[in-house]
Amino acid sequence: MAESTKRIESALISVFHKDGLEPIVRELHRLGVQLYSTGGTRAFIEELGIPVTPVEHLTDFPSILGGRVKTLHPKVFGGILARRGLSADVAQMEEHAIPPIDLVIVDLYPFEATVAAGGSEQEIIEKIDIGGISLIRAAAKNHADVLIVPAQCHYAEVLDLLQGQQGATTVAQRKRFATFAFAESAHYDSAIHAWFSGEKTQPSHHLRYGENPHQQAEFIGDLDVLFERLNGKELSYNNLLDLDAALELIDDLAGLGGTPFAVVKHNNACGAAVRPTLKEAWEAALAGDPVSAFGGILATTAKVDKATAEAIDAIFFEIIMAPDYEPAALEVLRKKKNRIILRRKPAERPAQKRRTALNGTLVQSPDNITDRAAGMKVVTIKAPEKAQLQDLEFANILVKHTKSNAIVLAKGLQLLGSGTGQTSRVDALEHAIEKAAKFKFDLHGAVMASDAFFPFPDCVTIAANAGITAVVQPGGSIRDQESTDACNNLGIALCVTGNRHFKH
Repeated sequence: MAESTKRIESALISVFHKDGLEPIVRELHRLGVQLYSTGGTRAFIEELGIPVTPVEHLTDFPSILGGRVKTLHPKVFGGILARRGLSADVAQMEEHAIPPIDLVIVDLYPFEATVAAGGSEQEIIEKIDIGGISLIRAAAKNHADVLIVPAQCHYAEVLDLLQGQQGATTVAQRKRFATFAFAESAHYDSAIHAWFSGEKTQPSHHLRYGENPHQQAEFIGDLDVLFERLNGKELSYNNLLDLDAALELIDDLAGLGGTPFAVVKHNNACGAAVRPTLKEAWEAALAGDPVSAFGGILATTAKVDKATAEAIDAIFFEIIMAPDYEPAALEVLRKKKNRIILRRKPAERPAQKRRTALNGTLVQSPDNITDRAAGMKVVTIKAPEKAQLQDLEFANILVKHTKSNAIVLAKGLQLLGSGTGQTSRVDALEHAIEKAAKFKFDLHGAVMASDAFFPFPDCVTIAANAGITAVVQPGGSIRDQESTDACNNLGIALCVTGNRHFKH
């Protein structure tokens, strides 16, 4: 075993949030790790039937001042801060009977949540963690010998590490967790400073991980303004991105009249439809791609009834978002404990879109333009029929909310196929046609929407050969007339909106 790799033989656990802690405790017990703990955490571990030593037995000093002082003792901090490779430190540990502590797991008092909930001044003051933040800093400082887990969002990663390496850690891994620790400490103290100084700050939510398990993540904002979570686990980073996409799409579809239903996967709609009833809208949306719908995000602007709930309960999905649910519908949907059920609240959306790029931040206004049929300009001899105009509006909304380059095929206010995120517009179209064929859709009489102009007439030619009879695109190419002429020769209608809808 490399010199920088150390096996965990003892652990101090003192956490506020206990969800996700049990498998870690059981794994540490399996590995034969000596456990120390305090208060509610110690009681939690004891209820699991796992041996744990109270910190009071280690320090020979009781918890005092209503729990304000529990771990602040030389026998605790000496065990964390002692340098194992320094003979003088080792000698002092032996002299004072201080056992080494190799792992520290902490989850701080929920200061920000208490502020956000409108707690009294005294309640907020009591949620300023002293012992926990000291443990985090001490263990992080001595990461050469100690692994620190500074928040609940890192529970899953440390469990994987314990299981994968049989309780051993490398110095690089310990340094990585120390980085998490000092980020947690800085954020926590900044929130406390903001409250004392009267600054208004957005609450921060630690997420289980980012896009991938090895990435750390947090959400800065108040989700409680947008949603009431009625069932299921905490939202993940990818959940939040998909919800953002679903929310923007479903709001645009609501303007078509009828009842919209959308299924979103990886920020793109894999199913969408507008129908007179919610159950019909769900069935039509699911038919668009029943394979991709597995594990998707479901969104509607209608109250979910029992019949629809029973229909959607037949597949696995991550989240459903709706303005309300019938009690009988909730009873059906809550059968799966991890299924996330969100009741959407009326709330304003941010006035700006932000994302990091290179060494800075890009800021832009949202794409709030929704091209309605009345504003589409017919540029061909043949004009779309009334039903086709509705489909063009529907398809153009979908393509607006699809990753570029994007093509959407639709008929009867139902998504039949889409080409998403392609480097070629022709590739996007061919992918959309292939998807529609895979699920046995007849494209004759269908419409096509493109998020950007056609640089050549090839796309309208391919579309017409597949059965498409009406097309909408932004226009703006120096070769626009070539596409218009091709549509006239092929006998199909072409409309332009003047508004490009790239989405990256």
